[in-house]
Amino acid sequence: MKPTILPAALTTLIDEFGGLPGVGPRTAERYAYAVLRRDARRAEQLARALDRLHTRVKTCPVTFALIDHDQEVSPLYQDESRNRRLICVVEEPLDIVALERTGQYSGTYHVLGGAISPIDGIGPEQLHIPELIERIKHDNAEELIIATNASVEGESTALFLQCYLQEAGLTITISRLARGIPVGVDLEYADQITLTHALEGRRTL
Repeated sequence: MKPTILPAALTTLIDEFGGLPGVGPRTAERYAYAVLRRDARRAEQLARALDRLHTRVKTCPVTFALIDHDQEVSPLYQDESRNRRLICVVEEPLDIVALERTGQYSGTYHVLGGAISPIDGIGPEQLHIPELIERIKHDNAEELIIATNASVEGESTALFLQCYLQEAGLTITISRLARGIPVGVDLEYADQITLTHALEGRRTL
């Protein structure tokens, strides 16, 4: 029988960290060892935070953003200073965090819950599109900003949304986040989608 190299409890923690997206074996080992080296009270705090995660977080029934368990709807949606007639559509809840950090947006959000990806078995029926239609009608929305990712799936979702809204006969302005070459990135390293959008969105100097 081959002897174990690490204690079972540590190996289990490494396996759990390794199951997270983007966390490879070596990173999982570093995370687990960092937790082990921490003061036991700090590790207990982490354990409590994980234990409370699913009971203290829920989804807003209107915007599908993440909210505290004791909140009825998203605070951003309830905020009277936000423009409910302006809706920014994103794929995932954390996309809201990125846009809010700019401090340049004063409208509300709608989380689709993913992007159309046939290879992953995700179609329009798995996304919060019907609820978006109801919101547009209920809030008399004037503009919809499609802020899906600049990926094949994100572009497919944006195109589907545009066609779907037009077929629904809704009189609303549909816009898309501008795409371009990031600052500090050479053209040779830019992907095809980014270059295409950069050409389409070129400006006169």
